[in-house]
Amino acid sequence: MSVTVNEALTSATKWLADAGVPSAETDARILLAHAMDCDPTRLVLMSDEEVHPDLFRKFDNLLAAREKFQPVSQIIGGREFWGRWFTVTRDVLDPRPETETIVDLALQQGPFQRVLDLGTGSGILAVTLAAEWPDALAIAVDISEDALAIAAKNASAHGVTERIQFELSDWFDAVGGVFDLIVSNPPYIAAHEMGDLSPDVRNWEPFLALTPGGDGLEAYRTIAFMLGQFLAAEGLALFEIGHTQGDEVAKIFKDAGFSKVSISQDMGGKDRVVSVQR
Repeated sequence: MSVTVNEALTSATKWLADAGVPSAETDARILLAHAMDCDPTRLVLMSDEEVHPDLFRKFDNLLAAREKFQPVSQIIGGREFWGRWFTVTRDVLDPRPETETIVDLALQQGPFQRVLDLGTGSGILAVTLAAEWPDALAIAVDISEDALAIAAKNASAHGVTERIQFELSDWFDAVGGVFDLIVSNPPYIAAHEMGDLSPDVRNWEPFLALTPGGDGLEAYRTIAFMLGQFLAAEGLALFEIGHTQGDEVAKIFKDAGFSKVSISQDMGGKDRVVSVQR
């Protein structure tokens, strides 16, 4: 039996919605476009076209993965961040639009030449900033070898491999030098909040990249204690935070001796980045 694009989308949306997927219609569209190797926006023009049986079977498999709440980015292999495509696997956090706030703030105050990305994950911050600033040299560290492999792959995809050094490191442990810009999206979810996360995040993203346990602030304490050794005299440090953590994280850096500390909001108006300068 032949199935049109519109019929496939309708049945897939119902399938995902019945499974409790909140973004059922959007996800169905993205997954069908991936199966058909086309842009999701083109599906509107193709609504009456038939979906080839082989493609429909592929689409079914993609829907089955999403039914289990596997993130769409993992299913299709990547996600766009700051206008660039990044490979995403279960070894790294799914890039989120809120993290673009760090890039926006950095670009407003840059360019910076020496950049350090702490806990690089998929490499979205180091790779994006290196791509935006042709003269920038970056060091990107992570405690996960698998994450570093993904970050290196993304650096290669965007032609910045020669300007990013990837290091296996627990925060600053394997880092040397002084940096004009330090960026980080550290784990900040408190232990008691983990149960409230959506299954997409809780069951599919790397635990160590989500939470340090306890109150969720331990990474900031560790970084603040050592930041003065690595931040240049006129340098800037930008840290993503949970939207309720602004005052607490700002206090951590102020208590560590930094007087120029501010909080910036994301596009949704929520506290998202703590900025630190000497």
